[in-house]
Amino acid sequence: MTEQNPLLTAAELAAAFSSGEWSPVEATRAALKVIEERDGELNAFCLVDAESALDQAKLSEERWREGNPIGWLDGVPVSIKDMFLTQGWPTLRGSRCIDPEQSWDVDSPVTARLREAGMVLLGKTTTPELGWKAVTDNTLNGITRNPFDPSRTAGGSSGGSAAAVAAGMGELSVGTDGGGSVRIPASFCGIVGLKPTGGRIPLYPASPFGPLGHAGPMARSVDDTALLLDVLALPDPRDPTALAPPVGSYREAVRRDVRGVRAAYSANLGYVDVDPEIAQIVLSAVAALDEAGLEIEEADPGFADPFDAFWTLWTTGAAKWLDTFPAGSAEKIDQGLRAVWEQGLTYSASDYLGASAERAALGIHMGEFHTRYDVLITPTMPLSPFEAGHDVPPGSAFEHWPQWTPFSYPFNLTQQPAISVPAGFTADGMPVGLQIVGPRHSDDLVLAVARMLEEVRPWRS
Repeated sequence: MTEQNPLLTAAELAAAFSSGEWSPVEATRAALKVIEERDGELNAFCLVDAESALDQAKLSEERWREGNPIGWLDGVPVSIKDMFLTQGWPTLRGSRCIDPEQSWDVDSPVTARLREAGMVLLGKTTTPELGWKAVTDNTLNGITRNPFDPSRTAGGSSGGSAAAVAAGMGELSVGTDGGGSVRIPASFCGIVGLKPTGGRIPLYPASPFGPLGHAGPMARSVDDTALLLDVLALPDPRDPTALAPPVGSYREAVRRDVRGVRAAYSANLGYVDVDPEIAQIVLSAVAALDEAGLEIEEADPGFADPFDAFWTLWTTGAAKWLDTFPAGSAEKIDQGLRAVWEQGLTYSASDYLGASAERAALGIHMGEFHTRYDVLITPTMPLSPFEAGHDVPPGSAFEHWPQWTPFSYPFNLTQQPAISVPAGFTADGMPVGLQIVGPRHSDDLVLAVARMLEEVRPWRS
């Protein structure tokens, strides 16, 4: 092999390592070459460490040559969002208020698991400051752009990770998702993004957004997403909310037969305005799933928009985090984040507890819903990627980012697994995502239904 296909999956890459057709060093050099060629325009990375990546790749190459790889993803290039602590690299979280010169000697659970699996860490991907919004820009790194049309947003807050994977700047990435931050950019950039069950991937430090915060794998195929979840879904003693290790492997469970699974299709959750073109693309994908053997019925889950509860939890979490920042930080941070900070300070303990009670009630409601339907299918987003550099779509009446991401944040409140899978393209060539939601602890089922869609409506060229 002399040239890497930018749409090669991690599983295909590992198979090529095993056969000797391709090596981790060649794969890493190819990924670095794409970063050099495309990242000046897309701005997906805030840090690239080519020397370290190649050193890691050489060690992996030796393991493959000796027939002793660490695991399925040994040597596969991966990136991580700049929200995860990484030994030897600063974790600035897109903020000017974090000192880059301090000691960086701790790996987060996500980073540690990637290293233990022998994966090649290319660098860190961009995030809005503290991951606070659903587009990706900050005053440190600028604007992250969509690989399908760089004039448009990649989404966020894991927009750097989504743009990197979609553009071929590494096969895999890991993002965070507190209100849709993995699924939103996955939909906008035409890749797969999974928010697993809360606690499935351990976090350290704990998310300032409490039970809303998740980490999630991002990839160009469902199989790759399952492979990466196998790596990440191991417990870590630093997260007291982490779940026990999964029974079996996701790489096997993703291939289960889901014909006959009961699915509810909700075009709008009962209250969302959806762009007609996106609605039709998602409906066509749903019809393909129905024809393939999923038992689909049109049904809304039957809850009102939980924006108020989400926004109370989100803004109070941001305020608590920012209260730990040095004096004078309010003048340095993103002014939209400053407004969130100030709003969060206005809520009382009673307000917070009331929002927490609403979150619990929504979880109970969805638990009952899933006694009738195994999964819920919706659009991931109600609109196409809009002009980059804006927090809300220009010309819209939206004041806050969750108002244009109504399909994602309800399932952070409930901590259910939810995945965005490519469903098609608009007439102007922008990706459209379909969301599959399952009851808590059904990550394997959600992945398997996603893989069915991948089989009946393949999106890779």
